[in-house]
Amino acid sequence: MGTKRKTLFFAFFLLLSSAHSFYLPGVAPRDFQRGDPLYVKVNKLSSTKTQLPYDYYFLNYCKPPKIVNNAENLGEVLRGDRIENSVYTFEMREDQPCKVVCRIKLDAESTKNFKEKIDDEYRVNMILDNLPVAVLRQRRDGSQSTTYEHGFRVGFKGNYAGSKEKYFINNHLSFRVMFHKDTETDAARIVGFEVTPNSINHEYKDWDEKNPQVTTCNKDTKNLVPGSTVPQEVDLGKEVVFTYDVTFKESDIKWASRWDTYLLMNDDQIHWFSIINSLMIVLFLSGMVAMIMMRTLYKDISNYNQLETQDEAQEETGWKLVHGDVFRAPNNYGLLCVYVGTGVQIFAMTLVTMIFALLGFLSPSNRGGLMTAMVLLWVFMGIFAGYSSARLYKMFKGTEWKRNTLKTAFMFPGVLFVIFFVLNALIWGEQSSGAVPFGTMIALVCLWFGISVPLVFVGSYLGFKKPAIEDPVKTNKIPRQIPEQAWYMKPLFSILIGGILPFGAVFIELFFILTSIWLNQFYYIFGFLFIVFIILIITCAEITIVLCYFQLCSEDYYWWWRSYLTAGSSAFYLFLYSIFYFFTKLEITKLVSGILYFGYMVIVSYAFFVLTGTIGFYACFWFVRKIYSSVKID
Repeated sequence: MGTKRKTLFFAFFLLLSSAHSFYLPGVAPRDFQRGDPLYVKVNKLSSTKTQLPYDYYFLNYCKPPKIVNNAENLGEVLRGDRIENSVYTFEMREDQPCKVVCRIKLDAESTKNFKEKIDDEYRVNMILDNLPVAVLRQRRDGSQSTTYEHGFRVGFKGNYAGSKEKYFINNHLSFRVMFHKDTETDAARIVGFEVTPNSINHEYKDWDEKNPQVTTCNKDTKNLVPGSTVPQEVDLGKEVVFTYDVTFKESDIKWASRWDTYLLMNDDQIHWFSIINSLMIVLFLSGMVAMIMMRTLYKDISNYNQLETQDEAQEETGWKLVHGDVFRAPNNYGLLCVYVGTGVQIFAMTLVTMIFALLGFLSPSNRGGLMTAMVLLWVFMGIFAGYSSARLYKMFKGTEWKRNTLKTAFMFPGVLFVIFFVLNALIWGEQSSGAVPFGTMIALVCLWFGISVPLVFVGSYLGFKKPAIEDPVKTNKIPRQIPEQAWYMKPLFSILIGGILPFGAVFIELFFILTSIWLNQFYYIFGFLFIVFIILIITCAEITIVLCYFQLCSEDYYWWWRSYLTAGSSAFYLFLYSIFYFFTKLEITKLVSGILYFGYMVIVSYAFFVLTGTIGFYACFWFVRKIYSSVKID
């Protein structure tokens, strides 16, 4: 029976971690017959050195007669994707050797732009049938398996024939389209899109605009002539001829698994190590909490309830002594209510987003889906923010409920919007396509004011209609004096100590998330992420309960804000880690790019602070109510 359970356990985890290979809801396969037209779309130019995406046609590439934007959702725009039509068209299963696209004479601006983008190692992104173009790369460890690099480089720097270092452009693209054929209908589905970029200084005799021919292609075979591989230099006045060829190859890969090569991660062991590391932290904390609950607390409660005389009660020390002050409203309780409400909103958004991601709705093939889902769920979860904030505010006997509701609706998103607006202005100043258009900015403001704010008011109204939460013990009119605390129980020290374990539970997974955001890689292992998220919730709750118990035992009853900050301080370590990641993993050189990185990491850390702080607060709130409702108070 034990072996069977183990097998089921491992099967469950494997199912979670390999959810990307399933048939994806909402993404339907397309069947192509021989000779059907295939249209290649172009996406942004991206670089891990600058983090500033640019429109494909920012560089002087061959343009179609009319450029059409194909952005499908809000997430694509926010991510900086700029999907447009291109001059590259194929015919299904019809090889095209050496096709001339156009010729371009480089002026001063084009030369400058190409050289800058080659310096910053920009990559060109293209899409065919929703698959991004990739360059095949052999693994460095000598194994036979291959991995993909997303997109291909604009060009390269190098020496040719002993000359000084020059810039060369990749002007000839050798495409390879893999297809999986249906044996019965002869229809085929595209399962791979690869490219090999080359730099070739094409030559021609007479240029015919209607049917251009180059002598660097063999007239009979239409393949590149051997020895004609002089690279195409980028310099003022140079003429660049853009060409491409296409080959089609049948593949055994099924359509449902076509993303597997793109998502191939050979570090599953690291993820398992991350999970086991986090589980060890949870087991250690759970043991401590169990010891406090089962032994110490049970013993304390039994002793307190058996005391018969007032004299005996006065001799007692510990957490029972502060029963008359433990539910006293803290300083700035209105602000605490706002932060707790916002934390509930973030928690609800994160949980639902992860469930959608687990079910395959937010896979990388659904481009921009994750960002769209997060924005919309944030807006609609406003009702939970208003409700939880109002319930807590009513418990503190607050009277200015409208002001409290307005703060809940505007404080957190307001801070985020200001930072986002400043960063967007910087991106716009760099002429990057990553700048969110004015129309999209207006749409975001409309979502905030038109849906989120009214829902916060609805939630607040429902929260105030409910009866106030009753305290299990009465609060004294005169506050009790708090004795001098030991150095290790001082607020700053215990708050900083409290954040280490929640951060320790997530930092390995955090590395992969940062890599996917800043190094243009796909993040898809939502199964692992969901497990880590559950572990984070448990860790935040348990460490806060343990430290809160020690605090109450030392007769310090200011636990409200302390519980929030204890778990929330993990965001401080997250930001420190992002600084370490910046200097060790990224090659960002531009000042604007550095400001962008730290600006976005401030947003992430702030959201993480509010989320973890709220989890810690509610765990502590439940714990304190539980223990004080278990003792008899005279």
